[in-house]
Amino acid sequence: MITPRRRARQFVVQALYQALLNPDASTAEIAKNMRENDLFAKADEALFTGVFFGAHANQRTYMQEIRPLLDRSEDELNPVERSVLLMAYHELATMPETPYPVIINEAIEITKTYGGTDGYKFVNGILDKLATQLRPNDPPRG
Repeated sequence: MITPRRRARQFVVQALYQALLNPDASTAEIAKNMRENDLFAKADEALFTGVFFGAHANQRTYMQEIRPLLDRSEDELNPVERSVLLMAYHELATMPETPYPVIINEAIEITKTYGGTDGYKFVNGILDKLATQLRPNDPPRG
């Protein structure tokens, strides 16, 4: 069973992906499209709204922090992986109430669903490094 929080994160990734592929669309329009999906009723709407609009608004700043951790050019980054990284970065940076292993695990699972074959390994490696930077006082992931 998919939890409301996982479903919200899935919609965040889909919305960020749409915004990336269609930069002329407004975030309000994209969010409206997500909310019209029948499954959205089972999502945590507050989490979706906070993470989508926050990650989208701060994506340039977030990518500046992510870029040095990449093993490839930013242009070669898969749009799904980029969307997942932006989503997880926003949660790591702004939602300390959510344990970072939960954020990373959710990002991995969503990447397994929507990304390439081994994309989740790449996402996991980047997010492990980001978590130590953004949450230096949290206990290490076991």
